Amino acid sequence: MKTLALIAALAGAVAVPSGPVAAQAGDPVTERTAADVADMIRIANAIDAAVDAKDWPLARSFFAEAIDVDFSALVGGEPATIPADALIEGWSGNLTAAKTSFHLRGNHRVAFDGGDAALMHSHGNAWNRLEAGADPANGGDARWEGWGAYTHGFARTEEGWTVTSMTFVPTAQRGNPWVRDTPGS
Repeated sequence: MKTLALIAALAGAVAVPSGPVAAQAGDPVTERTAADVADMIRIANAIDAAVDAKDWPLARSFFAEAIDVDFSALVGGEPATIPADALIEGWSGNLTAAKTSFHLRGNHRVAFDGGDAALMHSHGNAWNRLEAGADPANGGDARWEGWGAYTHGFARTEEGWTVTSMTFVPTAQRGNPWVRDTPGS
């Protein structure tokens, strides 16, 4: 299937080993790795879409029972292993109906660790809007936006790929951090 490999390569869906030089070189694209990479990209994008739609059961469905999370570069704290239900509970508690969000990602690069584990690196944009943030007492701006690098860990299960870890390291932010940190009411 040369066409499938070409489409995957043009879309940036190439399997790459870790390391700065290898990330540019890439492993040969096979029919299987192209399908695996496409599925991982689909899952990461589907998580973003489910979060923005506030479809918490769908968002939860993409994660293993426990997940290694590291958002410490964005909000402080320490990396932790938590139940995926707790991750979704935290997101749903912050991104309530009053808060609009928009997530977008690209530049996906996947490094396989054998046939049943992989890390996907991508660039992402997260945008939040909460009208209460426009109040001068709350910072005077209803928006917060951040850009950065995501890493998703994946494991192959009988049902397909599942997310086992997620890290976000911001490269830039603008707007009102009160909006990011405050649950909508």
